Amino acid sequence: MIRLPSCPICDKPLPLDAEEAKKHFPFCGKRCQQVDFFRWLDGRYAIVEPLTPENLPPEMLDPDEPTGDGE
Repeated sequence: MIRLPSCPICDKPLPLDAEEAKKHFPFCGKRCQQVDFFRWLDGRYAIVEPLTPENLPPEMLDPDEPTGDGE
């Protein structure tokens, strides 16, 4: 059985109406979107791995910048 996508904050199913769903995707509504935003601001979420070129996938690297590996 295919499970419908749900809001990562409140776990309610996302709206089936495409126009309504894309307004706040991946959240069910504005409130959950704001809850997530304020959790980032409050420091409850964090990216703990440094964003160095060695940690990024190749498609995210700028091809014009030197990589430091002798190229």
